[in-house]
Amino acid sequence: MADPATYRPQPGSIPLEPGVYKFRDSYGQVIYVGKAKSLRNRLNSYFADVAALHPRTRQMVTSAASVEWTVVSTEVEALQLEYNWIKEFDPRFNVRYRDDKSYPVLAVTLNEEYPRLFVYRGARKKGVRYFGPYAHAWAIRETLDLLLRVFPARTCSAGVFKRHGQIGRPCLLGYIDKCSAPCVGRVSADEHRHIVDDFCDFLAGRTDRMVKELERRMHSASEDLDFETAARLRDDVQALRRALEKQAVVLGDGTDADVIAFAGDDLEVAVQVFHVRDGRVRGQRGWVVDKSGDAADTPEQGGELAALVEQFLTQFYGEQAAVAAQTAGDQPAAVVPREVLVPELPADVDEVQRWLSQLRGGAVRVRVPQRGDKKALADTVARNATEALAQHKLRRAGDLTSRSVALQDIQDALDLDTAPLRIECVDISHVQGTDVVASLVVFEDGLPKKSDYRHYAIREAAGGGRSDDVASIAEVTRRRFLRLRRERDATEQADLAGTADVPEFVTVPGSGDLADEEITTRPGIDPKTGRPRKFAYPPNLYVVDGGAPQVAAAAEVLDELGITDVAVVGLAKRLEEVWVPGEPDPVVLPRTSEALYLLQRVRDEAHRFAITFHRSKRSRRMTASALDSVRGLGAARRTALVTHFGSVARLKEATVEEIIEVPGIGRATAEAVLAALHDR
Repeated sequence: MADPATYRPQPGSIPLEPGVYKFRDSYGQVIYVGKAKSLRNRLNSYFADVAALHPRTRQMVTSAASVEWTVVSTEVEALQLEYNWIKEFDPRFNVRYRDDKSYPVLAVTLNEEYPRLFVYRGARKKGVRYFGPYAHAWAIRETLDLLLRVFPARTCSAGVFKRHGQIGRPCLLGYIDKCSAPCVGRVSADEHRHIVDDFCDFLAGRTDRMVKELERRMHSASEDLDFETAARLRDDVQALRRALEKQAVVLGDGTDADVIAFAGDDLEVAVQVFHVRDGRVRGQRGWVVDKSGDAADTPEQGGELAALVEQFLTQFYGEQAAVAAQTAGDQPAAVVPREVLVPELPADVDEVQRWLSQLRGGAVRVRVPQRGDKKALADTVARNATEALAQHKLRRAGDLTSRSVALQDIQDALDLDTAPLRIECVDISHVQGTDVVASLVVFEDGLPKKSDYRHYAIREAAGGGRSDDVASIAEVTRRRFLRLRRERDATEQADLAGTADVPEFVTVPGSGDLADEEITTRPGIDPKTGRPRKFAYPPNLYVVDGGAPQVAAAAEVLDELGITDVAVVGLAKRLEEVWVPGEPDPVVLPRTSEALYLLQRVRDEAHRFAITFHRSKRSRRMTASALDSVRGLGAARRTALVTHFGSVARLKEATVEEIIEVPGIGRATAEAVLAALHDR
């Protein structure tokens, strides 16, 4: 691992002008490309405090061996040069929004004498025009089946086309008029290409002209008393309208726009794009990529989300314009819309708009929707991005192979005797030392076991602050493992005395302010239900949310209780480091490792569970304090009110008649309760 100080440029040697920079490794390969308004300010941020950088950025600067830069005159030039270098060098630390080849598209082979229509997945080819992408292949096939009635173009493969030409007989589609049968000469090559061109125009958005033309021909045939032709044209018009109905109108003003949304966590981000043409959603794309971390470390870029938006716009539209230039028929205006709706404006929004306008050959506006249909559509795209990220994580967590690899990697990284098949994690939640609560979540075989989750109410610690987290971690650890030690002690008593001579249950004294408890002499059996206890067995790995102080506190409690077969680690949020008791330096797991992903998921689940309990407790406390002023309303009736309505907001909205339905509450008390709540 290289020290960035060894290749740091001399002070004052970096220019203040805008430009683009490259980090190279010891082999001379470019590993990261970035741009900046001021090269000096941006590059100095990489070397000021390496420990404070995002983990991925820190890994990049410690992997690099040199840095170089190119000064440009404008920020638009910097955008273009950054995109060109990323495309040329494909740096491993840059986020790349590559086309997801799993999305099907409708391909039209304009480079053939008789163009073919078919569903396609894969890399783009020159001379082929593509429509989509679509969410499902069946959606393309349904649309294509409807449109073939109006545009009877060839859909068969080259082998089928050649075979039917040899036998002189068309396929079934030719007999049912869903193919013009160019294979047997029913139409010439020019006539077939005209059919295909009309098909492409319709899918490209020129729908009104096509429908009006068919309606004009239908009325003309009807006036000429050619009712058979008029009926066929009528059915064609209905087929086109049914195809249009499959593309819902989302923007009534016929706007051409791309709507973009992001959803992410500390490591990954999901991106969703809806392509709206002529007011209809014509396509959808999605990616889930690793964050580069550079955005979070760059205050000048206006925040992480703004930097993500800028990175995506430059890479996505630059790539789409390059693809359009290589394929027949597409123009940059077809891939860069007039309007791009984003969740947050990039810091260099004017430069980005100028660059996109150059790609399109016309004005492009980048903005954040504030109200109306566009805001509603943006919210829909955001929900899709959130769902895509959740599905991505569920697929990864549900994969048996990935879970097995994660458990094995944790065992190897922490030098455990066995794989941690049972992992327990503790998290503390409070607001400035008040309403302190803790959560304990359990994962078995890499999956959450929610029936074993536990909440803890922590005694209020004076002063608040991070030191309280250490004390709270110690208290939860003591309470959780004291129960385990008690059961072990009871089992040892039974073994020493002989199971025939001891009662089924024994009373074991508590510790501190914890009460004595009756413990079964049968280990792991609940004395009330006779079923196995959920916490009768120790975890293989005990994880605390925090760094070295929290880990030391938990380890000290385990030593006091004589628990020696449980490994303890801490996962710090800032740099995602794994702290081991007694070690001066943390264990740094690879960023993309399954082990780190599993530990993060365990930690995040504990955090979610703690936050949920903390909010409910704080809500109950605030409700109770609001009712303290009601004369004659004791703790029992306050609890009954909160339990009956569920929250202070619902109680405040209730009527007097609804409140007196609670046992023990009269009309005078109900009126006093409402008066107290509405006076706040």
